Amino acid sequence: MGPTRLDVLAGLGDLLAVAAETAVRRTQQTRRRRRTRSGYARRPGADSPLWNVLAAELRAALAPHGAKARLARYLGLPRQRLTDFLTGRRRLPDAELTLRLLHWYAEQRAGRDPAL
Repeated sequence: MGPTRLDVLAGLGDLLAVAAETAVRRTQQTRRRRRTRSGYARRPGADSPLWNVLAAELRAALAPHGAKARLARYLGLPRQRLTDFLTGRRRLPDAELTLRLLHWYAEQRAGRDPAL
């Protein structure tokens, strides 16, 4: 005699329970991966494409001798911090500093040096 309908339904119920548990576990893992931790700064990389373009433009504008020191003085930062932002790419500046960098870059392109 083969399995009864009740046995088939019980087996199907077990399969559905395992599938539901797996789906819940995958959903929780996906949510955990996507959530950003509050209080932590974003790091430069693929998640910051606009910063990558600005940093490349600023590096080109800082090629003349002494330009990085003048910019750092204008921003009120040590040169090493400026290097962290632009060359080392270990940090991202805050909003105010980014706006000041953009202002400096726009003035440089217009032929003026706001750091003087």
